[in-house]
Amino acid sequence: MGRVRYVDFLRGVAIVLVVLGHWVITALVRHPDGTIGAPELLATVEWTQWLTLVFQIMPVFFLAGGHAAAGSWRRHRDGGGGAAGWVRGRAVRLLLPTAAYVAVAVAGLAAGRAAGADRGLLAMVGWALAMQFWFLPVYLMISVLTPWLYAAYRRWGLGSVAALATLAVVAGLVHLVGGSPWVGAANYVLVWSVAYQLGFGWQDGRLTARRPLLVAVGAGGAGAFAALVAYGPFPVSLILVSTEEVSNTDPPSLAMLAWVLAQCALCLLAAPAMERALRAEWLWRLIRPLGRVSMTLYLWHMVPVLVAAAAFYLPDVAPEPAVGSGAWWAWRPVWIAVLTLFLLGLLVVLRPLERGLLRLGGAVLPHAPVLRPVPLLAGLAGAVGALTVWAGAGLARDGAPAVWAVAAFAVGTALVLVPPARGALAPK
Repeated sequence: MGRVRYVDFLRGVAIVLVVLGHWVITALVRHPDGTIGAPELLATVEWTQWLTLVFQIMPVFFLAGGHAAAGSWRRHRDGGGGAAGWVRGRAVRLLLPTAAYVAVAVAGLAAGRAAGADRGLLAMVGWALAMQFWFLPVYLMISVLTPWLYAAYRRWGLGSVAALATLAVVAGLVHLVGGSPWVGAANYVLVWSVAYQLGFGWQDGRLTARRPLLVAVGAGGAGAFAALVAYGPFPVSLILVSTEEVSNTDPPSLAMLAWVLAQCALCLLAAPAMERALRAEWLWRLIRPLGRVSMTLYLWHMVPVLVAAAAFYLPDVAPEPAVGSGAWWAWRPVWIAVLTLFLLGLLVVLRPLERGLLRLGGAVLPHAPVLRPVPLLAGLAGAVGALTVWAGAGLARDGAPAVWAVAAFAVGTALVLVPPARGALAPK
């Protein structure tokens, strides 16, 4: 089967919307004492929570990821490969660029601390640099589970998707009534696995061939989301808002599950028409480059915000109308344009690093068989644990990087990246 261009299109659109969403809602202010603050726009200007209906595009990432993983795992398995080797290959693709980013970010924060920078400022910078990390541990955990998720789908078809959704509903209800937070946390895997398994159904054609079912799922998901927001305890915001007692993302809620179903169904309903449209080479030439830099965009897109803060807000040359005012919104296109220019420059600077990571990615033999999975799983646990902590607290919660978290991530990533022993590569 050839490359499905619509998968790359969805990933490209999703990464652009993630970047734009974070930039749009990022508000900076300069306090009278010269320090920089970042008021929470969604809490300060409540109507902006509706914008998350456009910018919350993560279901698309997991849908497209499930499509790609289904084909990749099936080819690997049919070629005689094992689950551990496939999981390692997927983890290498995520952890190599993440490790490079973390190394630069931690070094910068440590240098700032050594130079005597304000701890509060460093904590805010560390949070901005890690706000996107939540996706990585979730995706790594789902990647580990892929062989079993795919086996369940092959055996029970869409029934396995329904089973995951049912478990997510139960976990969400338990969390809502004040049960164990660990039960609610299971929805980080359960809810996003629903979108991931829908990708399996897309890849084998079961879903795209059943358009009435997709219409029903999409309408049901949209209706359930509207009802849960209008009559239930759930906010309209599809990202975390500090002033809300109930969150749709921390952990993923029943409303988020409904949104996942609606968004994935809509994407699948559009698939035939979009695949035809993407046969146009001019359109494909616009989309294809995004695939090459998608991970770089995801990891590094908040760095231009920090550069803009240093360049314009610290010296007090940026216009500062009241956050959320008409003048503030009028300046948003200029803000986005400036950040785009900074990001394009950053991509040029990072190009040698990307080439080096590609060479290193081949050198660690990501497709080699893994005969001893315990070190791999231990490494993934260390990396996932550190990324989870950073996603919640930032890279420098108390004004300096936590040594234990850096060590856990470094050792964990090293255990994943270390090539298998030579004996594992010998022909049988």
